[in-house]
Amino acid sequence: APPAPTSSTQGHQQEPALLLGRFWPLWGISGKSQILFALVFTTRYLDLFTNFISVYNTVMKVIFLICAYVTVYMIYVKFRKTFDSENDSFRLEFLLVPVTGLSFLENHSFTPLEILWTFSIYLESVAILPQLFMISKTGEAETITTHYLFFLGLYRALYIANWVWRYHTENFYDQIAVVSGVVQTIFYCDFFYLYVTKGRGKK
Repeated sequence: APPAPTSSTQGHQQEPALLLGRFWPLWGISGKSQILFALVFTTRYLDLFTNFISVYNTVMKVIFLICAYVTVYMIYVKFRKTFDSENDSFRLEFLLVPVTGLSFLENHSFTPLEILWTFSIYLESVAILPQLFMISKTGEAETITTHYLFFLGLYRALYIANWVWRYHTENFYDQIAVVSGVVQTIFYCDFFYLYVTKGRGKK
């Protein structure tokens, strides 16, 4: 079942907030990656309509969703004139189609909510790819600030720490989450490498 937001997901929550504070200009930010992250949170937190865990859990999930969609709105509507749509050209169907298929083939149980939760885990692991593609295409990362990178790295580091802690204290191991997280970490390492080699020193 979808887990409650943890300190690791709170690190992720800071990312759209940072982007909102960095909206001028949006050159270098992949709107398509932000769309994928919004879809990740939407499919992961559909249990808002079926299960009540706590007020904190509900409020955090709602905040995640609001931040994600406000970020997308800012990029594509409010400040679209500063958005580099020409270079943000990654084909999202190349990710959505295989992720959807894999979600039906490999999941914890064949129920709508579990399939959608699994979809969100798989999609999150590759959601950064449009941003990587954009940086590779333009050869620069002007608006990807060090603060944004810090919270991306913090998000992954806290997730890994959470895995180790839960395995040590609860003997809990979620193969889908761990494998997807490893894939995501590899892509983030590539992201950091591209930033250092192509965007270092740029503001």
